[in-house]
Amino acid sequence: MLQMIHTGRDEHRARVSGTSHPFTAADHASDGKRHLLLAASGSVATIKIPNILSALSHYPNLSICVILTKSATNFLQGQSIEQPHIDTFHRYANVQGVFLDEEEWIHPWKRGQSILHIELRRWAHVLVIAPLSANTMAKITGGFSDNLLTSVVRAWDTTGEVEVSTQNGLDTSGEMAFSGKKRIVVAPAMNTAMWRHPVTKSQIKILEQEWGIGPDGAEGEGWFEVLRPQEKELACGDVGDGAMKDWKEIVTVIEKRLKLEA
Repeated sequence: MLQMIHTGRDEHRARVSGTSHPFTAADHASDGKRHLLLAASGSVATIKIPNILSALSHYPNLSICVILTKSATNFLQGQSIEQPHIDTFHRYANVQGVFLDEEEWIHPWKRGQSILHIELRRWAHVLVIAPLSANTMAKITGGFSDNLLTSVVRAWDTTGEVEVSTQNGLDTSGEMAFSGKKRIVVAPAMNTAMWRHPVTKSQIKILEQEWGIGPDGAEGEGWFEVLRPQEKELACGDVGDGAMKDWKEIVTVIEKRLKLEA
């Protein structure tokens, strides 16, 4: 089993892959499991990631890789019971690895070596970003790729044709239900004023209408599914919309999209 951990660059790479070589999608193409790429960006709602992992931990046919942006890691440093250190994620048997920005280019790249954000894109059946911060949403809709997470999103196969052309010789039997466009599910989380800002409205329009799927999670022309925020008391003390959708509802969406069965 792959293991995560975050103490040193080379050490992390070895523990993530279970061997001395880097993570590659081909190594897991025939594992017969659903592949969830679960990501968090810089919002306090990152503290719900452990809840999501725990709720999904009983699925033996599910493999999870986690991406945390640099800002997201600040919320999971063992500050409290609800904010365990990211090094504890390995307690869940189906968590295969945790990837940070510095894992992307550990050594100078040379021809023939794998590229992490491409391998993670190939590996994933679904990418779920929960929470999606205002900053990361702006980067995604603007086409930026300045960290591991945004590089995965920028390199996503938005046509459903690239993956097919690169799978020659690979056993893709575990991907029968995931042919065509693979989905990116996002759960925005931010302050009420940020959520109601005009620029946020324009960015949500891109994700929901220009790049979006059909209503109620139906299959459509797009590849983005937006789980809109809820209204509640926010971490800053304000009461209003902008809080990330309840983590239990996010788990339900993951279960449905990956067709998980206990």
